[in-house]
Amino acid sequence: MQQSNILSVSPHDLNDSGQVEVETETAPKLTRWVPSRFNIRAKADNGQMVLWNTLTRAMSAFDPSDAPRVREMLARKGFEAKEEGFTAYMAKRGYLVKEGADELRRFEAMFGRQHYRTNTLHLILLASEDCNFRCHYCYEKFARGTMRPEVRKAVKKMVTDRLDRLDSLLVSWFGGEPLYGYPAVKDLAPFFKEAADEHDLRFVGNMTTNGYLLTPEKAEACLSWGITQYQITLDGPPESHNCSRPARDGSETFETIYNNLKSMAKRKDDFNVRIRVNFDRNNYSKMDPFLDLIQKGMGDDPRFHLAFHGVGKWGGDNDEKLDVCGTRGERALIKADLKKEAKKRGLNILTIKNFNQFGRQACYAARPYSFLIGATGKIMKCTIALDTADHNVVGHFDKEGNMVLDPDKMALWTEPAFQRDSQCQKCAVLPACQGVHCPLIRIEENRQPCITTRFNPKGELLEAFNLNSDSRQVSVV
Repeated sequence: MQQSNILSVSPHDLNDSGQVEVETETAPKLTRWVPSRFNIRAKADNGQMVLWNTLTRAMSAFDPSDAPRVREMLARKGFEAKEEGFTAYMAKRGYLVKEGADELRRFEAMFGRQHYRTNTLHLILLASEDCNFRCHYCYEKFARGTMRPEVRKAVKKMVTDRLDRLDSLLVSWFGGEPLYGYPAVKDLAPFFKEAADEHDLRFVGNMTTNGYLLTPEKAEACLSWGITQYQITLDGPPESHNCSRPARDGSETFETIYNNLKSMAKRKDDFNVRIRVNFDRNNYSKMDPFLDLIQKGMGDDPRFHLAFHGVGKWGGDNDEKLDVCGTRGERALIKADLKKEAKKRGLNILTIKNFNQFGRQACYAARPYSFLIGATGKIMKCTIALDTADHNVVGHFDKEGNMVLDPDKMALWTEPAFQRDSQCQKCAVLPACQGVHCPLIRIEENRQPCITTRFNPKGELLEAFNLNSDSRQVSVV
């Protein structure tokens, strides 16, 4: 009996002679390429072309002699070429895409994977809602003290119940002043670190503190509990800072904070401190002595960075008395000047390179996995609105310590707002902010909360290149 091979070989795999088809390598086909809609490019002072793709986060610098060819490749009309050599490099970095590619749809898929993940939990804890400072521009009411023991117990239960589903646990200590509620930190922080270690979770601990109570002893404890990222504010030289950030009894605070920072600089631990500097029309011209002090105390220590921010009218009792830099342009010019002066002294400056991650400038309040827990157990989203706005109180803990959320309020904060905003959908920096840089602005003012990069993308790109000129250097061959 003749044996058939039909069961071992598909007829589709046979050629006209009845033999098994052998695959042969074919030459690369021509592809029509067009520039990405998420490209931003600028010309540096040295003539180099600097290119940034906000979706892939790629940044490259091209020699002036190569710039004409790069510009030709990025012409809107597109071109045909095989996916090899320099064309392949440009495509891999995302600067070129195949004609017909739907990059907005690519963005939406990436957004969905990030925004709706269930393996991450971010807690922002108000260890105390009171504060030992009375900063002139502060918007908080200082209505409550240290987080209650029953609330801390509920927070522990909340984390314990989710541990088996988590890959990442992020804990942010906030206030008031979190170290004013040190008993809550001392109770919860070791628990978080131990739970993360036992379940092999990625753990990030950070704290926004005025730094006054961050003594060497408390710094030692906090670092041992995995709190390794800090934001600490110094508003310029002592005379400026002590005026805008006095203690609640009116006493001066600069020297204590500065000494605590110097003590941290002497440590060998791996940590990061962002020194936030709030400027207005009164103090920005007095920054040189302050920058000299930072240079003397921290030098070029890579663990310390400076971040300059214009003072705003943030809802505090003194808003009408504040001499703020009123326009976006005025603030941008002052900030650029302060960064240059700091860089002259070898200080580390935050630029868009430090935020060049997908969704890095989207607000925590927009994320479904992020919760702000108040001292009395109120579950909120935004650290600015707090419980002064009913729509910000999205839930509470029941008697058994379970979290009870209002689905409508949660949806209000976490909706993908770009999907109903045609201007967001056209914006080249959408991957950075995802249309939710500040949901509070959309909710309360019904307008777009655009990041500064949108208004000056080339300027910010060049700033990052000039201040940190380590963008990938590319030679066209």
